[in-house]
Amino acid sequence: MLFRRILGLSATVSGRLRRGLSTAASHPPWAMIYRTELVKSPAPGTSIQLGAPAPPPPPPPPPPPPRASTLFVPDHLVDLRPCPDPDSDIVAFQGGMVSATSGDGLLLLDFTDARGTAPIVDTPGGRCRKLIGLDLDPDVTRFVCNPLSGQLLRLPDIDGTKKTASSNNFGILTRSAHGHGPPDRYVVAELRDDRDAEEGSFVMRRFFPETGVWEKLVGLPSPLPLPRRMDIYHEVLAFAGRLWWVDLSWGAVSADPFSDRPELSFVELPSASVLPVPSTIAEYDAAREVQGVYRRLGVSEGRLRYVELSQKMPFLLSSFVLDEDGRSWTLEHQMALGVLWEKIDPPPEEHYPRIGVVDPLNSSLMYVTIGNLALAVDMGRVLVRGSLIDEPGAVASTLFLKPCVLPPWLRSSRIPSAGTLSSNKDNTRSKTLSDILVRADRDKKN
Repeated sequence: MLFRRILGLSATVSGRLRRGLSTAASHPPWAMIYRTELVKSPAPGTSIQLGAPAPPPPPPPPPPPPRASTLFVPDHLVDLRPCPDPDSDIVAFQGGMVSATSGDGLLLLDFTDARGTAPIVDTPGGRCRKLIGLDLDPDVTRFVCNPLSGQLLRLPDIDGTKKTASSNNFGILTRSAHGHGPPDRYVVAELRDDRDAEEGSFVMRRFFPETGVWEKLVGLPSPLPLPRRMDIYHEVLAFAGRLWWVDLSWGAVSADPFSDRPELSFVELPSASVLPVPSTIAEYDAAREVQGVYRRLGVSEGRLRYVELSQKMPFLLSSFVLDEDGRSWTLEHQMALGVLWEKIDPPPEEHYPRIGVVDPLNSSLMYVTIGNLALAVDMGRVLVRGSLIDEPGAVASTLFLKPCVLPPWLRSSRIPSAGTLSSNKDNTRSKTLSDILVRADRDKKN
């Protein structure tokens, strides 16, 4: 009898539960009932307190940040001058760096071959060399490199001379006849103020492998809104079918170097980030040093992004994205890196965080360096993961860090040259910046 009464009560409660759950305005797809309690209440029926659903599992942690990579180049390929006699007062300073990337894996390399005067002198710590003079116009050799296949193509000297250290604003841009996949064309180009012109204008140097020579275009009309010179020393970026030459105190000038007559466009930095022109040489040098480590322009997820880091606690890291119209910026992420020192003393100045690179595939990830450590900062989730980037005790030079996308076809593709170029040049016509940005975003969504 008791068993039947329990069954009857269970059926009644069950019916009410089904009706209650089916008529509730908002409820989970199912319920797991654990306890039934008797309460004193004038209510005409039962009620249920639904258990809140379990929180979703946290997303998987981001992949560990890539460690600093090293590109090994056999010295016989660079054709450097023989080193001076070890007993002489002359010493060699030879080395290379990645000056720019194409956005799809190709690298532009610069190798410098300089000489210095450094006689051996007596010091309290013993005999050592003392540098008293340095060659300010060293030899420079440039290459295009495929880092995965190892292919290296040397570019011809500009105007027949290696003394081109003052020409350091080169970028590399590729183009594919099919719009994607391995490129069948590339161009290396430099842009600078034409200081010989009476009115504001620019001059461009560019190299096409199909011609094998450097061209010089003069008198390109300036797009600058003010009579102010561009101070271009940031790496030249490849983005949206154009090269971007950056002044980290003001903005960026872009152009399509494939065009017969490139049209220049100007994008100013976020208004609060525009700095006045330095009034003295000392201010100019100090501004360059600061901007190179606390400001950066980069490309991520097919959008142009500007990142800056405050130089004092709480070390505010801010990331802006260029709007589709190519004229204004929107603050996308912001994070105070000072939380890393909440429970310890602030770091010494030489270990202040510095901007490393913008992650090319994840816009919420930023890479900063602290001393010899590279940190991957997820600005959306406040996560930090790190890896050593240099030898213990060193302070990593962020200017040497370059992001390089490695598409799956890179290892098996060859750098375009005069003998491998496609005759299809339909994509070389010039387009407005707005058209390019809108198309790039549409392609990304598709």
